[in-house]
Amino acid sequence: MAIPLSADYASMLDAQDRLAHFRERFVVPDPELIYMDGNSLGRLPKATQTYARELIETQWGTRLIRGWNEGWFTAPERIGAKIARLIGAQPDEVIVADSTSVNLFKLVVAALRAQRGRTRLVTDDLNFPSDLYVLQGAIELLEKGHRLDIISSPDGIHGPAAEIQASLDEQVALLTLSHTVFKSGYLYDMAELTRAAHSVGSLVLWDLSHSVGAVPVDLNAAQVDLAIGCTYKYLNGGPGAPAFLYIRRELQERLGNPISGWMGQRDLFNFALDYKPAMGLRQFLTGTPPILSLSLIEPGVDVLLEAGLDALRAKSEQQSEYLIQLWEAVLKPEGFVLNSPRDVRKRGSHISLGHQEGLRIDMALINDMQVLPDFRAPDNIRLGLAPLYTSFSDIHTTVTRLHQVVADKLYEQYPHEVPIVT
Repeated sequence: MAIPLSADYASMLDAQDRLAHFRERFVVPDPELIYMDGNSLGRLPKATQTYARELIETQWGTRLIRGWNEGWFTAPERIGAKIARLIGAQPDEVIVADSTSVNLFKLVVAALRAQRGRTRLVTDDLNFPSDLYVLQGAIELLEKGHRLDIISSPDGIHGPAAEIQASLDEQVALLTLSHTVFKSGYLYDMAELTRAAHSVGSLVLWDLSHSVGAVPVDLNAAQVDLAIGCTYKYLNGGPGAPAFLYIRRELQERLGNPISGWMGQRDLFNFALDYKPAMGLRQFLTGTPPILSLSLIEPGVDVLLEAGLDALRAKSEQQSEYLIQLWEAVLKPEGFVLNSPRDVRKRGSHISLGHQEGLRIDMALINDMQVLPDFRAPDNIRLGLAPLYTSFSDIHTTVTRLHQVVADKLYEQYPHEVPIVT
């Protein structure tokens, strides 16, 4: 059924939105700027602003070194336990540490060491390129005859789930995939692929970077072994905020951290010369945590827990359906193609629209139309829907301005050269 295309209809949807008030909890200094890139960097929560002042002026400025015994030392576990509630894990199965890539490296090497005699790693060509770099580096470092098998997507949009399952055998040590893939937003069936990998004795590692905070995840129900994820997208933890890792409780003593460091030492202030790993997940810490950036993750997680992931997912699905209907009516005739799954059950919370002039259209949106999306080669304009603060009016305005950029050929003033950051 066709939807009304007017701005009034978008305003009506906003008036009916029971989560709309959460937008007021974020810093929105320019109401004319439409922010559609929360899937790359989330907005700044107002609570984070307040907490940052307290963290710097009081905790650091006044309490000084005493802060370590007043919450700093336990922050990785405390915030990890809150993230665990967003991804269906136990409190002692998630910890905040390092970057996503470093956590991936630690877990991949730990898994390969534990899976002796198995030589294959399996992933797909929709995974983060940075994840593939880490896998390649781990294989080169170990020098144990491992090989990386990259299964190709049939269309560059949908994950090759059937082909992955067909490739699994008793030589697979680890299957690792992005739960929500970064270009198209395709959403894997986590439980189905995890079962398939376990049936041949493989461990499974999921990258949750484009899922956590936007898509309900239940790692325990799916019996997932390992997972990683960032905190600066839908968790609104801030640029470069530390990442998190998950290890199923039963595996924590079986796996060892390949980057041993004093924060993972059993008795770190004993200063013994021989390393003995801490019990449980803390052994996967390495160096001193960056307390300021780590602590500032917490307010954003608290807002998500307050709103509830089921409610956020329901709004995300409604918004992505609305955006796709507007694409079909307004943008498809202008040459835009849908580079995301049409089935709402198979996509995360961002929509990719392709156009042969995608890069220059993206630049015109940013510089002339006050719309901030991002661009991913070869032609994807990614529109991130962060249901905590993205409004239906934002979506309508974005589509209207996209249409204007193409109809008026505003993109023609921009060069074809790709900027450093897109």
